[in-house]
Amino acid sequence: MAAPTEPTTQLWLSSGNGPISRTILSTPLRDAQPSEIPLIDVSGIFSPSLPARTAVAQQIRHAATTNGFFYMTNHGIPAPITSAAHSAGLSFFRRPAEAKEPVRTTHSQHHKYKVGWKPAATLRINPFESADMRESFSWRYDPRYDPAVGRMENVPAEVARYMKVDEDGFPWSKTGDLPEFEEAVVKCWQAVLGLGRALVRSMALSLGLEEDAFDAKFTHPDAAVALNYYPSLEGGEGEGKDVSIGSHTDFQLFTILWQDEVGGLQVLDREGQWLRAKPIPGAFVVNFADYMQRITNDRYLSTVHRVQNATGKERLSMAFFFGFNLNESCGVLDTCVKPGEEKKYDEISCQEWTQRRLKAMHTTKAE
Repeated sequence: MAAPTEPTTQLWLSSGNGPISRTILSTPLRDAQPSEIPLIDVSGIFSPSLPARTAVAQQIRHAATTNGFFYMTNHGIPAPITSAAHSAGLSFFRRPAEAKEPVRTTHSQHHKYKVGWKPAATLRINPFESADMRESFSWRYDPRYDPAVGRMENVPAEVARYMKVDEDGFPWSKTGDLPEFEEAVVKCWQAVLGLGRALVRSMALSLGLEEDAFDAKFTHPDAAVALNYYPSLEGGEGEGKDVSIGSHTDFQLFTILWQDEVGGLQVLDREGQWLRAKPIPGAFVVNFADYMQRITNDRYLSTVHRVQNATGKERLSMAFFFGFNLNESCGVLDTCVKPGEEKKYDEISCQEWTQRRLKAMHTTKAE
């Protein structure tokens, strides 16, 4: 006699190819096990030894092909840098709404890109769930802050045409009474940008490519940051409850997340079980995104995740999103196609792909 099957429900979410669904087990949320979200010491990516760099790349490949998430330690970013950005972020979000209004996204020249401050319940990243019960402050790549570039004049025209940078320096031009906010967040972004560039090389190795295979595609990357402030939710966590940020996948190659000790990040495994990705002091969380899944022919998993902060405490996280230059395009990599297998996806530019995803993000009536 066959064993009874576990009851399931369907989760719907947006994607670059329209609405998609995932089957969700009815079993309660539980903490992720180390085998499900592994802890990887990435110090080897900075080693002069190729075997040491390759060893890290192999661990990244294993995480990418099993559940699409891993914790990253010994990443080279000092704790005071993330702590300063965290403290400055809390100072910003704790201000009254009228003090944050000057940096609201609607005041940007490129407001559709959501740069600046977004009040709570003005976005619904998943149209099938509640509005996102979070405030957010977002900033996109600006070559003037990139130590490897420094000046807009150094950006090739074919790259610069896709950069949506406010001429007046928005949003930083509107945070003059909080100079430590810009200083701390930009310094943290610059540190993680350097780490992201090192990770791209490691990921190239993990895919059976030369380490520099993506260097030319990553000179002026689609590297954004979002500070997300999550008040505690009423009603607890689980299916059918409000979300701090709805179930979704990320856009480009990968995301590096710093989260405080409060917790609330939840990851959907391949069987449909929701897992808590509990904070580990000093560690970042890394997850792979949709464009990476496309170019690896679904080998590397872009995993669904969400946040439900039902802890009774405020929570702040900093998400750093990484992708190729927006003018670049990439098809399925030959190293990700087995003999006799077909490539599942056509080549698509990073600009077109991110625009598809941005259009799928839903603004609520409050915005």
